[in-house]
Amino acid sequence: MGPMRAAFRFANELENRGLLDKVKCVQVELYGSLALTGLGHATDRAVLLGLSGNEPANIDPDAIESTVAEIRASRRIELAGTLPIAFDESSDLVFHSDLMFPPGAQTRHPNGLKFTAYDAAGLVLDMRTFFSIGGGFIIEDGADASAYKRQAPIPFPFHSSAELLATAEANELSISQLMLENECALVEGNGERAPVAVVRQGIERLWQVMQGCVERGMAAEGILPGGLNVRRRAHRLAGRLREKEADGLHGDPLAPLDWVTVYAMAVNEENAAGGRVVTAPTNGAAGVVPAVAHYYDRFIAGADHEGMMRFFLTSAAIGILYKENASISGAEVGCQGEVGVACSMAAGGLTAALGGTNGQVEHAAEIAMEHNLGMTCDPIGGLVQIPCIERNAMGAAKAIHASRLALNEQEEHKVSLDQVIRTMYLTGLDMQSRYKETSLAGLALNVIEC
Repeated sequence: MGPMRAAFRFANELENRGLLDKVKCVQVELYGSLALTGLGHATDRAVLLGLSGNEPANIDPDAIESTVAEIRASRRIELAGTLPIAFDESSDLVFHSDLMFPPGAQTRHPNGLKFTAYDAAGLVLDMRTFFSIGGGFIIEDGADASAYKRQAPIPFPFHSSAELLATAEANELSISQLMLENECALVEGNGERAPVAVVRQGIERLWQVMQGCVERGMAAEGILPGGLNVRRRAHRLAGRLREKEADGLHGDPLAPLDWVTVYAMAVNEENAAGGRVVTAPTNGAAGVVPAVAHYYDRFIAGADHEGMMRFFLTSAAIGILYKENASISGAEVGCQGEVGVACSMAAGGLTAALGGTNGQVEHAAEIAMEHNLGMTCDPIGGLVQIPCIERNAMGAAKAIHASRLALNEQEEHKVSLDQVIRTMYLTGLDMQSRYKETSLAGLALNVIEC
């Protein structure tokens, strides 16, 4: 998502500045993790789609294959969706697998990509470097970081879990109520408060997309693309569970967890196949939150719409804490920053949906991350398949367990969420780069790609 958004922004700004008609060709260079695992993560396809004027939220998933195939067959691309130019991937999309960062870049994030537009005389019209920092977020090298943050004032700002809890207590609000008020301010973005119904509709839209993704993942069969010959399993697993239910075999108390596994795997099989998912907080970790949401919706007696609203709003608050104080990028801190954060978000969200206190929400989120610390990002062949798909299923189950632990204990505990977030970040910084989405170590090194 990040590379697609960066490519779209580059092409769109060429048009906005009146440079588009002068462009003869464009070269894109990938660095660090984007170069090392870019093919497995479909970064090449994302760049082609972004340069063609497509954005992740708006592109029709059914049109992706034909669009990419046409660009590759014709060796031409319609820059910003309007200007046809020659584009030969062999020379115009360069993977610098030997360089971690673009030369001269001020930013030091391992997901870098540089765009250069040339005119007919071979002169540089524009050159920009972007970094994909996780969850579809991008920053431009040298740009003021504050320019990428929403500046609308919010009624209840917070920068740590301690501040979040204190602010909520002082105003007699739950975390979800506090988040709802903040979201109402952010939707308008001009200091005016948006109607609550507008925010709720946005949350419902995300839930609908998640449900659709699970349904598609459970319906689809076959081999996932990429060369590992990984077979989709969600469809078969769901079929077996339905057969057991049809035969009246309801005695297994852990059957709901089997369904949680199916939901999580369905989402991440869709992600591996290039389908539409919701970044929660990233694509590689997109299965955890919807799997736990489905668990609440289907298996919790008395589950209702208000509980689902609490789930998503609270999950979002926890995700913000990680995004602002640590990282959600596997290339920066390993998979603890992706599946680990998703697990923490889902654990806190489920606790809120089940009527837990703010303190229990914080405790659940802390427990979930504490037991994901040190998780490496080592996808085999650079593909978001092994161990990523199963890792989402395990993360979803761990989130449910963390929530149950927190709900059955007193609120007092030794380790705070702020402490575990800081620990996660420092652990990620200490982790060797080989274990951070480079496919140079771990399972990626010790399992033969066949």
